[in-house]
Amino acid sequence: MCSFRDAVLAVGWLTAACIAGAQGAGKYPGVGRDATAAELAAWDTDVRPDFKGLPKGSGTVAQGQVIWEARCAQCHGIFGESNEMFSPLIGGTTADDMRAGRVAALQDPTARRTTFMKLSSLSTVWDYINRAMPWTAPKSLTTDEVYAVTGFMLNLAGVVPDDFTLSDRNMAEAQARLPNRHGMQTRHALWPGPEFGGTTQPDTANVACMRNCSGLPRLSSVLPDAARNAYGNLQEQNRSVGPQRGLDSSKSGSTRIPAGPLHDQGLPSQAK
Repeated sequence: MCSFRDAVLAVGWLTAACIAGAQGAGKYPGVGRDATAAELAAWDTDVRPDFKGLPKGSGTVAQGQVIWEARCAQCHGIFGESNEMFSPLIGGTTADDMRAGRVAALQDPTARRTTFMKLSSLSTVWDYINRAMPWTAPKSLTTDEVYAVTGFMLNLAGVVPDDFTLSDRNMAEAQARLPNRHGMQTRHALWPGPEFGGTTQPDTANVACMRNCSGLPRLSSVLPDAARNAYGNLQEQNRSVGPQRGLDSSKSGSTRIPAGPLHDQGLPSQAK
């Protein structure tokens, strides 16, 4: 039996649905409403490789250094070399790379990779810092602070001088100095749209294997000694339920956790 409260709630839901339907777009009558300009602006914060969407602002390398040491270095190191937990951001590039626009060390499979070795679009760094950094307080940096931090990273990588001021007006100038600016391939169907040289033709011709196929790949991970137990025993910080139990990082030596095939649901065993 329906209670009076249930009936009131039902009427309320129907009223709200009718109001939303009245505001709905003609393409989908009776379903929701058009987003307002303010709502769209709140979500439309990405910056394209051609810098469309980049807000006005500026920041100096010196300002970026102050922000970096206060809010970034704890995770990424004073010079972007990283520490126990994160991959290095800076290093591995040369003046010859900046002249050529391609990082020669990327052709060496044994070379250590850094973010600025692979970076081909400066908007990627600016956009990521703006939306996701610092890790402990995403979106807490102002627009000018994001410019300053990005400029400081460019300075650490030797791309811009110490007295450089990065702004929306000269981002393209800084982009033209990136060591790996010619390193991104867009002639494949993964690139969205034709405006940056993309194409609808895939750059592979793979076919499904039907016989004598190779086995499923196996995944494993290694915790380097430099990172071992830096922030407490990882095994003790995982939930007690679910398939992931965590690595006992309190023990010395290189510990490897082999995982089964990709479809395995069992718990991985520890190997020392």
